[in-house]
Parts: sequence; structure tokens; C-alpha cells
Amino acid sequence: MTNERPSTERKALQINLDPRRYGSFAEIGAGQEVVRWFFRVGAAAGTIAKSMSAYDMAVSDAIYGECQRYVCRQRLEDMLTREHTLNIERLKEQRGDSTAFFAFADTVSARNYHGTNECHGWMGIRFQAHPRDEDSQIIIHVRMLDNNNAAQQEALGIVGVNLLYGAFFLNHEPDQLIESLLDNLSTQRIEIDMIEFSGIAFRHVDNRVMSLRLVQLGLSKAAMFSADGEVLQPAEVLYKKPILVERGSYRPVTHVNMDMIQAAQKSFRKEDDVDPDQVVTLAEITMRNLRANGEIDLQDFLARVDTLAACGMTVLISDYFEYYRLAAYLSQYTKKKIAITMGAGSLHELFEEKYYTQLDGGILESFGRMFKNDLKLYVYPLMDRETGELTTVENLEIAPELRKLYDYLVGKGCIEQLHAYNPEHLSTFSREVLKMIQSGDDEWKKHVPPEVASVIQKRGFFGCKSHAPESRLAAMVAANSSSFGNIPAPVGFPV
Repeated sequence: MTNERPSTERKALQINLDPRRYGSFAEIGAGQEVVRWFFRVGAAAGTIAKSMSAYDMAVSDAIYGECQRYVCRQRLEDMLTREHTLNIERLKEQRGDSTAFFAFADTVSARNYHGTNECHGWMGIRFQAHPRDEDSQIIIHVRMLDNNNAAQQEALGIVGVNLLYGAFFLNHEPDQLIESLLDNLSTQRIEIDMIEFSGIAFRHVDNRVMSLRLVQLGLSKAAMFSADGEVLQPAEVLYKKPILVERGSYRPVTHVNMDMIQAAQKSFRKEDDVDPDQVVTLAEITMRNLRANGEIDLQDFLARVDTLAACGMTVLISDYFEYYRLAAYLSQYTKKKIAITMGAGSLHELFEEKYYTQLDGGILESFGRMFKNDLKLYVYPLMDRETGELTTVENLEIAPELRKLYDYLVGKGCIEQLHAYNPEHLSTFSREVLKMIQSGDDEWKKHVPPEVASVIQKRGFFGCKSHAPESRLAAMVAANSSSFGNIPAPVGFPV
């Protein structure tokens, strides 16, 4: 793919002039912003079988079936299913041998008159890559960041054309397809925080890799997926839920990682304003951590998330190196309590002023932002293996000039020591476990959960020797890594 990006007009016209492409547009919420481009550039009769909007809820329900919310994934799926099915039923016999049918849909909440609503939308395309082919599909979730309705509509139209163009002409290069979604736009106008590929054209695509790609390219600051690999839209998972996060490298997942999160869960669920059945627990990996050795190692990334999946963990990949930015990101989805669990060593780093020189208010501004939404830190002890002494909230060494701030936060309950930990795991350090795996020392198995040990051995993760020479992971890497590591890394934050 060249550095020169085709204009939106050129993309729309190229689609219109492709005799294979023919389908429907169904758009709800911000106007028919995407299909307008195809009418505007000319030759639309060769592409558009139907264009429609169903703004009235009763009308929309009559066409697509009832749903609880109108700007949601389920409504988009219903729209794609109905429109694509109708196209094939009505037109297959007449032109099915030469036409690759498609249905494009979006359901959007653009800025209202008072500016009080969340500006976001779901957008997708279901299509045949070739005539008579099985269906393929791409779904994205967008957040519109312009401060007026007209600009949001314009941005929505552009990203829609980019999605259609990518589906038709870049489906064999999904990483380039993702990169092209913001052609003629910027991350100041549109954020894409979820993408999912499915169907015959994307049978080799791992959507977790595509989620990472969103964050790597800057299209989103965070991406999320479940233990079974399903891509999740953060707002739908986190909305009005209490949230508990553990940040880690997970190279590999050890007993300490799981003990820390379990101890924090016990304390968090006892909080007066936390419904234990509603708690969302996340294992977070930062982009800085993934880039610790330079460019992102795709095989290493998949090893980490597969071992987390073996533990049933939901994974958050984020570009929020500073904890206060992570807290701000989570708080936009919930007013419930948010907690972060960390080791005593990480807490010590949190109080090092050198990390906050980019803020006018320094460490005070950082902590003011971090704790303003009733955030809580749960702290796991650090053991000195030579002396057996534990570093805890009570005896953590803090710079004298910050001692009063630290004592205030502890006294207020913002920082709390974890007590329900297993002392047997305190001597485990992930770097040492990684070295054991790579050197063939079987002692590493004692330091990780059994399900993690099984996955590492079976798939040869982290340099483990006892595995079959060709693995599922190798196939995934080959399918997803065509140009993955060629993006320069932004300056990171060392917390």
C-alpha cells in the first residue's frame, strides 16, 4: 500500500465503477451520510440497489424487530441480516453469477441540539468478496469527537466510505484495511474502539490481533476482548459496573498474578457500594509493556493473552501508561467504584515525582485526577527473599516531602493493604519464571497455575521446548503479521 491515500471521492467512485459490487445502504441516526458520497460522485446506479433510513422507532421495529436500544450492536446485526438477505433473495437469480452483493448499515447517535448525549455509533458491512461467495462481515464501533453535529456527520460519512472500500479492495490485507479506516480523517475526529472480522474472507484473522492493531495505530486508546477471544466494546461491558483492574506484563501469568487479583476481589466485593455480582475484572497490558523490547512481538502478545484466557480473564490493551489516565478512561463508562490492584513495588514507583514532570501540577495534579472519582488502590506485599521482610502499605519508604500526601491517601482509604494473600506465592517473580521456561528448568511449573502450565507446554509459549514444532500460534502469527511491526512507537510512560 503506497503512502498516498486516495480521497474519499476517489474511493466512492472506484466502488461505483466496479461492476461486481451491488447492494443496500440502511442508516439510522445521523442522516444518510455514507450513501450520500456515492450519489455525489456519480455512477451510483451501478452500486446502490436501495438506500433507506428508519428514524421512527416504531417504523424501525416493524422492519428489523424490537430491541431495547437503537444504537447498539444487536440493532446493527439485525439491519445487516435483513438487508443482505433481501438483496440475495430478490437479485440472486437475475445477477448472482456476476455480482458480489453487500449490505452496509449504521445506527448512530450524533450530537443532539443540547450537546448532552454520547456521540457514538455502530457501523458494519456484510458482503460477498466474490460472486456466489459465502458471506464475510466487518463491524466497528466509532466514537465521534467533533463538537458539532455537521462535522460529526461528515466524519461518519468518510469513515463509512473507508470501511466499504477496505472491505472490497483490502480484505486480503486486514492490517492495511484497519489503517485505511481513518484515511482523510484524524484521531481528533473519530475513534474506533472495536473492530470484528468474521466470515470466509477473514477465516485466518485473529480479532485479538486486530484489537491490538487499533491501539498500535492510535485509532483507539484501548481495546478489550474476552477469555474466549470475542472482541468486546468497552462501553457495553463497563457501563454502570464496578471495575477492578490488575496491570501486569503476564510473561507468563504466575500464581502471584492470580493471587493478587483474587485477594483484591475479596476486598473489593466487600465495599459498601459495590454489588459483588456486578464487578468487572480486567487484566490490563499497556502498549509500553508490549514494546518493552522494541517493536511489538506478535507471538509474545498472543502467548500472554492465551495464558490469560486459560485463567478466564478479560483482557484490556491500553495506551494509558499513566494511572490517572487509565482511571479517567474507566470513569467515563461508570460512576461505580473503580479499583486498581498493584504490588508494593509499583506503588513505590507511583510516588516518584520524576514521572510527572509533563504535568504543570506535577504529582499533585496526577493524584488529584486519579483519585477524584473515588478510585481505590489495593496493594499486594513485596517480599525480600534474603530477609523474609515484607514491604507493605504500612512500611513503604516514601520521600519525606511526600509523606504527608501518602499518609493522607492511606488514612482516607484510597490506598489499602491486601491481607487475604497466599504467603507461599510471595517468592515468585515472573522474570525468573520466564528464564526457567527458556532454559528448560521444569521448576517453572510450580510458579504458574496448572492451566497456564498446560497451555505453555502444549503451544511452546515463551521459548518452552516441550511442544509440537508447528503450532496454531505460528499459523496465527503468519496470517496477521504482514506489516505489523513497522509503526514507530510513541514515547511511553515508565509507571
